[in-house]
Amino acid sequence: MASAFRVVLITAPRGKKAELLARGLVTERLAACVNVVPGVVSHYRWQGRLCRDAESLLLVKTSAAKLPALKRWIASHHPYTVPEALALKVEDGSKLYLQWLAGALK
Repeated sequence: MASAFRVVLITAPRGKKAELLARGLVTERLAACVNVVPGVVSHYRWQGRLCRDAESLLLVKTSAAKLPALKRWIASHHPYTVPEALALKVEDGSKLYLQWLAGALK
């Protein structure tokens, strides 16, 4: 059962935008739960420049079946030109949590 689920990592601007993305994903039933982790500092290269930005990290719990729609939704609602959306396969988890997760995505 666990392998049917994904945790998606999405970085977003700190504050209200991260909260709106999290709420939107849950409202649209594309995610059962989204944790907003503030205080992330990202270092990366963009258009030939080294960048450093204060961000939030969204930990999105969803299903493999919802992943394509989730990525489309992020692409159309995220403020970044190239939003991060890295999906990690869930290998194992609490039986009760996984049952809740499945029900929350219906």
